[in-house]
Amino acid sequence: MAAQFDQLAAEWDTTRATGRDDPLRDALERGGPFPDGPCLELGSGTGLFTPLLRRVFPRVISVDLSEQMLQQAAGRSPLRVRADAVSLPLADAQVAAVAAIDMLLFPTETARVLAPHGVVLWINQFGEDGPLYVPATEVAAALPGDWLAVEADAGWGSWAVLRRGH
Repeated sequence: MAAQFDQLAAEWDTTRATGRDDPLRDALERGGPFPDGPCLELGSGTGLFTPLLRRVFPRVISVDLSEQMLQQAAGRSPLRVRADAVSLPLADAQVAAVAAIDMLLFPTETARVLAPHGVVLWINQFGEDGPLYVPATEVAAALPGDWLAVEADAGWGSWAVLRRGH
């Protein structure tokens, strides 16, 4: 998988990127309030969405499996980590937010690294038509414990902000 994305990295922004940031923008405007602390951007790719996340979370840690994608993200994301989301190289409860933008869901690791009052940003650029679309109710059910979700459609896509039910 990493090798496939490494090959796509150089041309990703011009040939594969959708430019559809409406769902993320709307989530960041209407899905708050958001806790203080770092945001972990899973599957960050070339960092196209990192600048938007940095408006709300001053410290964004971009994580991707592809070294070449992370190199392309150098101008957008100062904090880049090559890692597999199956086993994140972070201690428990370290981040205020986990942003998954058109990304596979790794519920156990997401819940593990998220601080107790942290949030999950679940963004689908194409909404129900996207290949990685999962409704917020299913994301909440997959995450360990009790979760509450707020969700909405925006542009072509959809978003959800999930919080632990305390």
